[in-house]
Amino acid sequence: MIGRLLANTLVKTGPNAPLFDNPTNHGLDYEDVSFEASDGVTLRGWLIPGDPHRVIIQSHFGLFCCRAGYTTEGKNFLLRPIPTDVEFLRQAKYFHDTGYTVLAYDFRNHGESDEAMDGFVSYGPEEAKDVIAAVEFITSHPTHCDASIGLMSICMGQGASVSAFGRADGLKGHPNIRCMVSVQPLDYQHFLSGMSMPSFVQKRANAYIEANTDFDYYTNTWRPDVKNVDVPTLVIQNRNDGFLDEEFVQGVYDDLQVEKDMLWIELPKKRTRTANRIAAYDWIGTNPEPILAWFDRFIDGERRTT
Repeated sequence: MIGRLLANTLVKTGPNAPLFDNPTNHGLDYEDVSFEASDGVTLRGWLIPGDPHRVIIQSHFGLFCCRAGYTTEGKNFLLRPIPTDVEFLRQAKYFHDTGYTVLAYDFRNHGESDEAMDGFVSYGPEEAKDVIAAVEFITSHPTHCDASIGLMSICMGQGASVSAFGRADGLKGHPNIRCMVSVQPLDYQHFLSGMSMPSFVQKRANAYIEANTDFDYYTNTWRPDVKNVDVPTLVIQNRNDGFLDEEFVQGVYDDLQVEKDMLWIELPKKRTRTANRIAAYDWIGTNPEPILAWFDRFIDGERRTT
């Protein structure tokens, strides 16, 4: 019983990632869009029009989130580390207001996108197919096919983006992708370590996961693909993140073989470790300057060739 409960909290979305907001609430025009990943999973999102030649693709964090962000609605006390919603349309708003087109979409198993792997998330490797599909949607779009693309990749979104650079059918060498913002890198193993659970509880959760999916969360990780990222990358990390393993994050940064920068932020400590992690997701919605500076710097640069 405890293994199933914990496993469903750690790796399965269930009803915990509802779509709760709308661009209209933020004064934004938009188009509902859908597209398919390579394995046939249908993904759904919003295309918020701006400059057709400058596009930000936003990939959200996992489990309790969707393209709109995080909401407390419908969550039990274990899944409500903060009392307010985190609205990802705030960054869509400042991207739009500075001229960018924005594609915000739901990962598989989140929001309005289709279920895959029986509802289990992979912390990046499977969701990489969704990032690739989002890029292909833009580059095959009649209005945006020549656009320069920036990746706004948050937690599992950054894991999925990194994995996408490592896939044979992936993003490495893609001429349209110009740069990435990577917010709070975290893989499954370090997420589990950050939970500080007794080993017997972890074993029960892992036994349930192994019995219900053939996905190995310890060997199938985005971490080895960091070396394959070939676009300038800004890494953002809260020093008070309750799941922070500073050596892990620094190692990710050190392994990037591209032009890069590390932005350590130090946000006021909150009551729980999860609240301290989510604080950074809230921060990016109200602190556009370093994010816009990174995208502005590279989006309009000389296009690379394959």
